[in-house]
Amino acid sequence: MKVFDAWRTWTDADQPLRDRLPAGTVEHLAEVYRAAADWHGDQVRPAGEPYVEHLLQALQVAVEAGGATDPDVLAAVLLHDVAEDTSGTVEQIRDRFGSRTADLVAAVTKPEPRDGEDPAAVRTAYLRSFENAEPDVLLVKLSDRYSNVQALDTHPRPDKQRRYYAETVRQIVPLTVGAPQFVPLFDEWQQHFSRLADDDQEETRDA
Repeated sequence: MKVFDAWRTWTDADQPLRDRLPAGTVEHLAEVYRAAADWHGDQVRPAGEPYVEHLLQALQVAVEAGGATDPDVLAAVLLHDVAEDTSGTVEQIRDRFGSRTADLVAAVTKPEPRDGEDPAAVRTAYLRSFENAEPDVLLVKLSDRYSNVQALDTHPRPDKQRRYYAETVRQIVPLTVGAPQFVPLFDEWQQHFSRLADDDQEETRDA
C-alpha cells in the first residue's frame, strides 16, 4: 500500500514540487503553506504529529497520485481545514488567495450542526454532497481523506479506526469513480486495512 509521508516540512516538499511544477506555482504554494501553518499554529493530529504534516501529506497525494498541477487546487489542498479547524474563514482565504481556492475550501468544509440538528445526519449529508461534486473538489477531498486513512492503525482509539474505515469504504471509495486516478490507491488501502471490517463484524456479533 502506498504511503505518502515523505514531506514533513516545506523543505522536504520544495524540490519534488519544483521537479513537477513551474517555479511560480511552487513559490505561490510556499506562501499558501506559510499561511496555513500560521492558521493551524501548534495544532496536532490524534497520533500527536504536527497538523501541518497532514497538509503536506495531502499535498503529496494530490500531486503524486492525483496528478494535480493547478495552483488554485493545490492551494485548496493546503488550506482545506482552515475554515473548519481554525479561526480562519473562507472570506479571508478569498481575500488572500482568490475566489477559486476559497470556493474549493468552502466545498470541502463540513458545516457545524445547527440547534436541534443531529450531528451524524449533518455529517452524512456532507459526505453525500460529494456524489455530485466537480472533479477538482473530489481531488481535494480524496487527497485529504487518503492522508487521514493511510496510517489509520496509528489512531489511538480502535473504535474510531473501525468507524472511519467503514465510513471511508461506504461513502468515500465510491467517489473515486469521478476521480479514477485514485481507484488503485483506495483499492489497495481497503485491502490493507480489511481486518478493521472483520473486527467490526466480530464486535457486532459479540454485542
